[in-house]
Amino acid sequence: VQLQASGGGLVQAGGSLRLSCAASGRISIVPKMAWYRQAPGAQRELVAGRTPSGEINYADSVKGRFTAFGDGAKNTIYLQMNNLRPEDTAVYYCMTDSPWGAYWGKGTQVTVSS
Repeated sequence: VQLQASGGGLVQAGGSLRLSCAASGRISIVPKMAWYRQAPGAQRELVAGRTPSGEINYADSVKGRFTAFGDGAKNTIYLQMNNLRPEDTAVYYCMTDSPWGAYWGKGTQVTVSS
């Protein structure tokens, strides 16, 4: 099982990026998808995650700006990030839970310049 994240980069404040995370192997990433991020010197934090009821919960800091969604046919999840701020700068990780445990992508760097 592998999760491959991509789409990070350098963007100016106010810009947008879309992260992707494609899963290969025996798991379906969409039902229990989540995105985390870790800024330098900070702990890893949940950005967006699907609840058992199927809803997507967002961190207060990204509500209204980020949207997480998935494509089951492609076994891929996405994080659309709009109106980016310098404080969004971090390494972003995709994650999913499964009967065999949690799986994490390697992370993709997002840098937002002011």
